[in-house]
Amino acid sequence: MANAAEQKKGENPMIMLRILESVERDGEQSQRHLAAELGIALGLVNAYLKRCVKKGLLKVGEAPARRYAYYLTPHGFSEKSRLTVQYLSHSFGFFRRAKSDCSLLLHEAEQKGIRRILLAGKSDLAEITAICALDHGIEIVAVIDRHADAARFIGLPVYPDYGAVREQFDAVMITDMVDARESADRAIARFGADRVLVPELLRIRIVKLQAAS
Repeated sequence: MANAAEQKKGENPMIMLRILESVERDGEQSQRHLAAELGIALGLVNAYLKRCVKKGLLKVGEAPARRYAYYLTPHGFSEKSRLTVQYLSHSFGFFRRAKSDCSLLLHEAEQKGIRRILLAGKSDLAEITAICALDHGIEIVAVIDRHADAARFIGLPVYPDYGAVREQFDAVMITDMVDARESADRAIARFGADRVLVPELLRIRIVKLQAAS
């Protein structure tokens, strides 16, 4: 959860933490590879790297093939530790809230006769949904992720868009925690609001749109 200063700057502490962790593992990887690994836009990676350098969290060196290499500074290591503690202190609360929201939503879906669900977004929320689905007799058939860098996620096939999905499904559940609003709008426009499930914690108001023919 971001503090007031981070929110004001528009920083996502989870993205910052994941970038620092990735740079610590391999500071010579390309920004494109880093974007694919984190599942975020290339421009966003570039913006965060510049921000980290400006804040003294990273220093820049030269790497082969005319690339830059990034290294954590002592301040960067300290900030990574702080963000890790911050994440762990909130992770249990997030799991409890997400599990409650998903269980309620899946129970309602079960009552409506929904048996097969497609997840829109690779995330911790998607993993929690998959766990909750086991208690409701609902099958998760696949995951949609536009930045997919792997063919499978939590044992499920991953597709870049709805058009590529081969499995049959009754509804789509939004589990995208980066662009939740955009993912919800896209799903509703294609399938209609009645076939799109949105956990309460994403704080998205469903707008009734006509499904695309």
